[in-house]
Amino acid sequence: MDSFRGQGGIQMLLNAEQEAQHIVSSARNLKMARLKQAKDEAKKEVTLYKSHLETECQKRISETSGSSESTVKRLEEETEIKIKQLKDSALKVSKEVTDLLIKYITAIKN
Repeated sequence: MDSFRGQGGIQMLLNAEQEAQHIVSSARNLKMARLKQAKDEAKKEVTLYKSHLETECQKRISETSGSSESTVKRLEEETEIKIKQLKDSALKVSKEVTDLLIKYITAIKN
């Protein structure tokens, strides 16, 4: 009878070992699934953050280029105004300058 009890004990140990292997295997599978899920979530977060940064960058580029275009327009307008003012000034004094030059050229020095 001790022999039968011994075999029953061994069988119980074998069953317990198999059950432990199943528990360890399922825990390992669960761990791998959680790692894969975390990795996928991290990829999604990285993609979302990257697109957010790209959007911000494009926004700043458009703001900067827009202000640069407006600066160029403003400078062109200011330049045109200055040119017009200089032409007007030149027209006002051109007769006087011409008369002065003629006077000095035609004046005879002794």
